[in-house]
Amino acid sequence: MKNIIPLAIPLTLFSAYSFAADGPKCVKADKQQIESLFDRWNDSLKTGDAKKVSANYLSDAVLLPTVSNQVRLTEAERIDYFEHFLVKQPVGKIDSRTIRIGCYKAIDTGTYTFTFKDQSTVSARYTFTYAWDNGTWKISSHHSSAMPES
Repeated sequence: MKNIIPLAIPLTLFSAYSFAADGPKCVKADKQQIESLFDRWNDSLKTGDAKKVSANYLSDAVLLPTVSNQVRLTEAERIDYFEHFLVKQPVGKIDSRTIRIGCYKAIDTGTYTFTFKDQSTVSARYTFTYAWDNGTWKISSHHSSAMPES
């Protein structure tokens, strides 16, 4: 039994190293990539196609939209929201932001302003969380709320 113990420790360490070396690598974006994800989303708004907007989101993403009290948890619910929102022809502009980046995830939070076809505007706070999904960054949650003070 004494001869087995010295072998067990090196084999255990070797096995742990092997798993770590073969395990998933950390995928991180840089700040400019995360900034461009808002541009991708905003460009999809400009198409007027709710399905194209929804394609930016994970299938199980959470949307807490600016101009609706309903939480949108499915693709159908997100498409329904954007079909109504896109009628106003919104164009978003980031006013301020903070970006945090981790392995397989990123957070973009700040304030933005939407201008609509009738030239009205809405300023809101936002948070986009992103997840790395099959080789692309997708929105995993999106919260947007109108500024409480004018």
